[in-house]
Amino acid sequence: MSDTPCAADLPCPVPLIDLVAQYKTIEGEISAAVQRVFSEQRFILGDEVAEFECDAATYCDAREAIGCASGTDALLLALMALDLAPGDEVITTPYTFFATGSAIHRLGAKPVFVDIEPAGFNINPEAVEQAISPRTRAILPVHLYGQCADMDPLWRIAARHGLAIVEDACQAIGAEYHSRRAGVLGSVGCFSFFPTKNLGGAGDGGLMTTDDFALAGRLRRLRVHGDAGHYEHIEVGLNSRLDALQAAVLRVKLRQLEHWTTARRENAARYAAMFDAFGLLDSLTPPVELPGRRHVYNQYCIRVHDGRRDQVLQALRAAQIGCAIYYPRPLHLQPCFASLGYQAGMLPVSERAAQETLALPVFPELREEQQETVVHMIAQALGCAVRPTIPHPGLLANGRAATPEVDQEAA
Repeated sequence: MSDTPCAADLPCPVPLIDLVAQYKTIEGEISAAVQRVFSEQRFILGDEVAEFECDAATYCDAREAIGCASGTDALLLALMALDLAPGDEVITTPYTFFATGSAIHRLGAKPVFVDIEPAGFNINPEAVEQAISPRTRAILPVHLYGQCADMDPLWRIAARHGLAIVEDACQAIGAEYHSRRAGVLGSVGCFSFFPTKNLGGAGDGGLMTTDDFALAGRLRRLRVHGDAGHYEHIEVGLNSRLDALQAAVLRVKLRQLEHWTTARRENAARYAAMFDAFGLLDSLTPPVELPGRRHVYNQYCIRVHDGRRDQVLQALRAAQIGCAIYYPRPLHLQPCFASLGYQAGMLPVSERAAQETLALPVFPELREEQQETVVHMIAQALGCAVRPTIPHPGLLANGRAATPEVDQEAA
């Protein structure tokens, strides 16, 4: 917790995320929502879930939203709705959480991993184009860390080749691409409500969004064993229902999401200003908000140069400062995918990101003095001179966080 007492000779601990601090601000509303569900004793689907689906569809600017049991199931159900057959190929990124690749594999299809762009960490459209084959059925971009992939060239590729696009937006609720929200940038958008997400439940939960009414109907059927009603199963689906308790919690939290997103963006802007003030920009690269995007910072991942990432990681952990590596081994090098034939060095941008990136605390309740502690410890670990004054982070007039521009070729 953020209020852990400090030792006299050590900086105060800083957690990677503080869910208790967030809960305290909405405890009364959460308790009332949960008690309402217990009073009604309707725990599976029902009105509570339907109301949350409506609220989420409105937030994402989608015509339809379908709740399910997890973000992993959202990906799996979306791919099931495409009628993938064994041997079909889905092009995706290796630099992502495991569920992205596993959902493809579980349906007997083949994940085709292509490299990422260095500045945004998302799938490289040029690499997607080069990977198209007669077996390609879909493209599965990931809006990693809370920033949308470059969708315009992906739309053109998909249109030329007759491919579906399934968005892995599990880290990106509220993110935008040229003023369009994540979740309406493909055939289906997939979200996770794992507790540490920007919109996190009190357990697992997921959501799918689409503007296709027929597809939405099929996704609803697939989440309940393919039941069309009255125990008539016209296909084999899953048992993947969002429960009413999760929906009730998420409805309360969704009302706070824009406020929390603004706080995350302000924290990101403050980090950028502090890195400059502490003389760290030669030693690390902050995340960049690319043109036409709205980054929601599900994670705030810096790049540490010159092979010194693990040195910084160890120093922060020794000082009880929360940090994490997302992700230390790209999917194309995971043992379970060895049969696909990828070798180290084949996707160098993804492999370099896995060696350089480090996630820092960015949760909405993070205080300025906690950020100063984080940056001060990074500066100590890297042997950089510390300047005494922290400048204002330089928020733009419309509340969007100012982030440094990065030469994508040099990143």
